[in-house]
Amino acid sequence: MKTKFIFNFLFLLFVSISFSQDVYQRTLSLMGSRFEVTVVANNSIEGNKYIDLAIDEISRIEKLISSWDKNSQTSLINRNSGIKPVKVSKELFYLIERAAKISKLTEGAFDISYASMDEIWKFDGSMTTMPAKESIKKSIEKVGYKNIVLDESNYSVFLKLKGMKIGFGAIGKGYAADKAKQLLIRKGVKAGIINASGDLNAWGKQPDGENWQVAIVNPLNKNKVFSWLPVNNSAVVTSGNYEKYVKFNNTLYAHIIDPRTGYPSTGVLSATIFTANAELADALATSVFVMGVDVGLDFINQLKGVECIIVDKDNKMHSSTNINSKQTN
Repeated sequence: MKTKFIFNFLFLLFVSISFSQDVYQRTLSLMGSRFEVTVVANNSIEGNKYIDLAIDEISRIEKLISSWDKNSQTSLINRNSGIKPVKVSKELFYLIERAAKISKLTEGAFDISYASMDEIWKFDGSMTTMPAKESIKKSIEKVGYKNIVLDESNYSVFLKLKGMKIGFGAIGKGYAADKAKQLLIRKGVKAGIINASGDLNAWGKQPDGENWQVAIVNPLNKNKVFSWLPVNNSAVVTSGNYEKYVKFNNTLYAHIIDPRTGYPSTGVLSATIFTANAELADALATSVFVMGVDVGLDFINQLKGVECIIVDKDNKMHSSTNINSKQTN
């Protein structure tokens, strides 16, 4: 009997055409988000053992990068902004280094130092008026990846400006998905999916030998699928305005803020990135959402091994040059 197996996050629907007793899955809350860990295993004991390993790895990553945990290395970096460099683990150092490189590549559309803007825009229903222009302008004074000083000789991180903060909200879940996948592969898991609330990384194939499939869903109607694409040992990440947003003067402002201006992005409903790892896809999905359709597509078309699908404010789908999707009616 063939059964559909559906993940519904960030306009992504993952369907296993042939769900069998060899596929084991668990859903839980991690990193403040809904995670689904799926593995192909010989039996439930083996499957649950692998899932436990993935959960432990994701929890380890959360402790490393959390800005809410005052004892984390990330919090220590932020507390010492404008004061002194902080020595961190090699793992965190290189994650920050990669994030800084993506910040430069996207010319600040993605910026790991965005976190100082957190107090201006609220997307929890409490905002009733637009923030003042001066408040928005002031919020970006401490934003700027160029003010992150990385010293590889002793693995230290220094934020030049007092009050400057780094945060991993636009890259952390993707990184956790990558690390969990890498661990499970080392342990011998031949196929599976780590779905971090839409930051999805898959490897191997379904038990019947078919590729995993992912759907691009209409942001305005989650029951309608725009197109289907195979996911073959790669990651898929979507950024969208479908859950967190505010609306003022008939303009919808997404929770994804342009770090260069301090204003939420407009003009795009969702941006989906396909590439080798979820960390990169996570950062690029945010970047493309901020860039908009034309600039975003031009940017992605210049990158090797990266593709994207953008749904604009009019609910029209745009895709990069080499996307191979199966359109639906």
